[in-house]
Amino acid sequence: MLKSHYSGDLRAEHAGIDVTLAGWVHRRRDHGGLIFIDLRDSRGLVQVVVHPDRAPDAHAAAAAVRSEYVLGVRGSVVRRSVETINPNLETGEIEVEAREIEVLNAAETPPFAVNEPTDVDEVRRLEYRFLDLRRVEMHRNLVLRHELNQYVRRFMTAHDFIEVETPALVVPTPEGARDYLVPSRLHPGSFYALPQSPQQFKQLLMVAGVERYFQIVRCFRDEDLRADRQPEFTQLDVEMAFCEEEDILALMEELFTGLVRELRPDLDIVSPFPRLTYAAAMERFGTDKPDLRYGLELFDCTSLVALSTFAVFRNAVEAGGRVRGLVVPGGAGLTRKQIDAYTELARTYGAKGLVSIQFNAKPSLAREDEIRSPVLKHLGEETARRIGARAGAEAGDLVLLAADAEKVVNTVLDGLRRTIADRSDLADPQTLHFAFIMDFPLLAWDAQEERWDALHHPFTAPRDEDLIKLEADPGSVRARAYDIVANGLELASGSIRIHRREVQERVFACLGIAPDEAQRRFGHILKAFDHGAPPHGGIAPGLDRIAMLLAGAPNIREVIAFPKTQAAVDPMTGAPAAVTESQIAELGLARTVRE
Repeated sequence: MLKSHYSGDLRAEHAGIDVTLAGWVHRRRDHGGLIFIDLRDSRGLVQVVVHPDRAPDAHAAAAAVRSEYVLGVRGSVVRRSVETINPNLETGEIEVEAREIEVLNAAETPPFAVNEPTDVDEVRRLEYRFLDLRRVEMHRNLVLRHELNQYVRRFMTAHDFIEVETPALVVPTPEGARDYLVPSRLHPGSFYALPQSPQQFKQLLMVAGVERYFQIVRCFRDEDLRADRQPEFTQLDVEMAFCEEEDILALMEELFTGLVRELRPDLDIVSPFPRLTYAAAMERFGTDKPDLRYGLELFDCTSLVALSTFAVFRNAVEAGGRVRGLVVPGGAGLTRKQIDAYTELARTYGAKGLVSIQFNAKPSLAREDEIRSPVLKHLGEETARRIGARAGAEAGDLVLLAADAEKVVNTVLDGLRRTIADRSDLADPQTLHFAFIMDFPLLAWDAQEERWDALHHPFTAPRDEDLIKLEADPGSVRARAYDIVANGLELASGSIRIHRREVQERVFACLGIAPDEAQRRFGHILKAFDHGAPPHGGIAPGLDRIAMLLAGAPNIREVIAFPKTQAAVDPMTGAPAAVTESQIAELGLARTVRE
């Protein structure tokens, strides 16, 4: 037996017993005779003490080991003296007095510290991910993922859902994000796609009479990456027959609330979850995934400046845009350099510029200095005061204004809002503030392609009362769709689905999908709708993002065992990699070289 106990499991009640341990050298200390080794395994670490006179062979072996050597240790558990107890270590009341030490494997000097926090380049960490995952915080994240998955499976099973696996090789679907394509050797010129989600299969399971389905499933999207996005990701896929929105929202609130209270009882969770319409979220925060842990709500002053002599505002309004802003509490004291930094940040989000108005708090200032702005002489003091009143600005505050097309203004102010909150420590890291976002538009106009696109996916049901407007005014149709957001992250997206063929065909037509094309690409689901499809709906929480939130990690790569970089590369294995000419030929493909 290489191991009778885990190092991290030993406690004072084990004192007096013999143990066989195995693990890695976390740290070694030589105290001029006595050698101490912190032995680490997947459950934690314990201090091993080696006496030169009581165990000379073990002492000689211990003298030669270094960090990350793999050791086998046989010895006895003994209580530490009161003055040597380590209160910061779960095994701190005891230590293991070694009789035998065997080097099971030596280790090269690691390229970065494994036994302490270290500031190392992420690509380097990913190159040596097998070492990076030994670090305590990374191992803790893996355990958290395990506990998350186990909780989800218990919860869904207790609510009468059954787990069903769906295919990983599916038919390509050009809409939405790009597919990862898999060429077929048996059918040259044809391709499978890796699933972006099991959307059609879970709907087909509803038609099949499953009624309550779930799956912890791997999904793939060939899209540009960022901190909360990977080319392959894991989601909890949920679908219910004979349900309405309220059934799914209540289920998800119970799931998330219980999950947080079991896995992170130290965190505060705001409950019940508030509900915001998409329109209200965009108006108040400029985004459909607002962080509700702080205020800094946006305000509109378009009507106040529509006839202004200040050309920047007037031109934006005449072009159909809006003038909106937010208040920086206490920001009147910022220097011109600090305000200019906000302007440069706004430019990175697409703004042409930013207008600032400072409402000064110092009573000693002359009246003309109570309001300061680089554009005050163009804007006018009276208009500036009205803007301040509309914003709810007080003495000592700073108002920042953006003028442009509505989409640009929202993006700019959302970015500024998050940055201001971060710099002012407004977001409590110990609070999780969930919310449901409701009533999304069914369709979004793609000006570049001059067509309507599904905002969620083409199987989302329109609101019953809006269905009459589908052909005449597609942009006004609301979807029976909903998102779950928390602390500025989108965690889940779902909807009530279309279950009638005629409605699905009308939505396809709005999307520019001709009947013959619809039949070719989606004939299987249209056929299913003709065979007794029940009303149904679902949702798909992203488990990577949930784990990231629970772990307090800065990005999802910290909670994925073997992630890709933001360039979609695996530095450890070298993926993606070239293949041989014979492999390419066997698939009926030809290699081309891009200039």
